[in-house]
Amino acid sequence: MSIVEELERRGGVASRQQLVAATSRGELEQALADGGVVKLARGRYALPTASNARRAAHEISAVAVGLSAAAHHGLLLKWQPRRPQLVVPRGRRVPAAAQQANDVSWRRVPEGAVQDGWVLTPAFTVLDCASRLPFDEALAVADCALRFGAVSWEGIEQAQLSWPRGASKRVRRVLEVADADAQGPFESVLRAIALGVPGLSVVTQHRVDVDGTFIARVDLADLRLRIVLEADSFEFHGLPELMDKDCKRYDELVIEGWMVLRFSWSQVMTKAAWVRSVLERAVAARERQLLLSA
Repeated sequence: MSIVEELERRGGVASRQQLVAATSRGELEQALADGGVVKLARGRYALPTASNARRAAHEISAVAVGLSAAAHHGLLLKWQPRRPQLVVPRGRRVPAAAQQANDVSWRRVPEGAVQDGWVLTPAFTVLDCASRLPFDEALAVADCALRFGAVSWEGIEQAQLSWPRGASKRVRRVLEVADADAQGPFESVLRAIALGVPGLSVVTQHRVDVDGTFIARVDLADLRLRIVLEADSFEFHGLPELMDKDCKRYDELVIEGWMVLRFSWSQVMTKAAWVRSVLERAVAARERQLLLSA
């Protein structure tokens, strides 16, 4: 896996330790030299999404929005934007070359929505993503913004007062389920899929205890059906002691009556229809079991 692929898998930002473990020191240094990776701070690296958007916004006097704004605010993303996402006022002429290099739209930006003269504030970024992106991508942005403290519920509510009402339904759908406990885009996207499955109702980062003894903290859990969904990165499974811990955790959950479903990053991010079908079949199986035991 390349440095860029590893950063994309992690939402766009990672530590030096994580990148070197997945690739090598040499590859990281080469990526920095080539400009494919930028250094945010000591030991923190990112894809150049935000810096590219900032440069493009200044070149055509635009405002960075959507995923480009989210990247600037350090939020983790399901997918990086292919081109800087920018907004200019209606009627503004934008050179053809700039339109080809950037994802430009013409619309009004609400008063007070712009920070530092070129990018949406975090609160307005959450609303912009919620109103224009697919549900799973928007949920990942909202979850991360709340988790990192980039926004507060009060800040979002204040921003909504000046947000166009035409997008309120899409925004409301995201905000109704946004959760600061979500641990990253991988988990957020899995939850977005689960939320679309009839009969399945999951909570985030559920702690499982048996007779007062801690068994596991799971990514997502349906408490009624006793189904656990795990966004399984397999990151440390090469270490024997961590493999043992993971196996013990899985076995304890199964013994206690939980159905444990584990999904890889590629399955969740690129095979959503299959993941949904698995969840639908799991719900049907659990419902049959509940009916038989009633």
